[in-house]
Amino acid sequence: MSSQTPPLIFSPVRRLAVRRRALALQARPNAAAYLAADMAEDLLERLAFLRHEPKRALLVGMVPDSLATELQNRGTDVARAEPAEGFAEERPFPDAGFDLIASFGTLDTVNDLPGALIHIRNALAPGGLAIASFVGAGSLPALRDAMLAADGDRPAPRLHPAVDVRAGGQLLQRAGWADPVVDSRPLDVRFSGLKSLLADLRAQALTNVLSQSGPILTREQYSIVNEQFGTGTVERFEILTLSGWRR
Repeated sequence: MSSQTPPLIFSPVRRLAVRRRALALQARPNAAAYLAADMAEDLLERLAFLRHEPKRALLVGMVPDSLATELQNRGTDVARAEPAEGFAEERPFPDAGFDLIASFGTLDTVNDLPGALIHIRNALAPGGLAIASFVGAGSLPALRDAMLAADGDRPAPRLHPAVDVRAGGQLLQRAGWADPVVDSRPLDVRFSGLKSLLADLRAQALTNVLSQSGPILTREQYSIVNEQFGTGTVERFEILTLSGWRR
């Protein structure tokens, strides 16, 4: 791993605040959690396909309780960690020897992604499997177009840069994951309007945590975004999943 300090793309302070807010929102009835639910379903399908039966697992992020319960029912000793509660993905993990480490929706906003992937690998037991899923490149096209329309000739940094499949493969090779696999799948969600989308983004910790974000939208700009986004719009989330082993 390079000794160079990675660029500060994301603000750790803003990231912490956004994730803490999302945790609080998740405690409310009917909170949006469809991204984590999709990632959990995908994880169980991959475990079944690979016939991997972990004895010790670490689940990172806002993981559905149902997933932890399912793994425990299968005889897995499950530990959980959340960045909003002090877990630092860009540092060596405090524990190791896991047969499975699954990260849900957290690695898209770390500044040292190669380092985080190396720490995941190092925390695995030999023969252990790592699976990391997060929102990747190509997500939120309708919102991006609406934001560009509102900004006009001087677009501001409002939405996060994202990792695509090709970059994901290069990252896994750099991090030393064995037999790396990278894929992306779309999840389309229909929204009644902009307000509904923004509420779901807040509940799932997907709002802006850039260290140098653009200025706050003016009332006029917000009106343009709202009109451009429209009603009954189907927005797309591209879920990028990285997987590999420690040999």
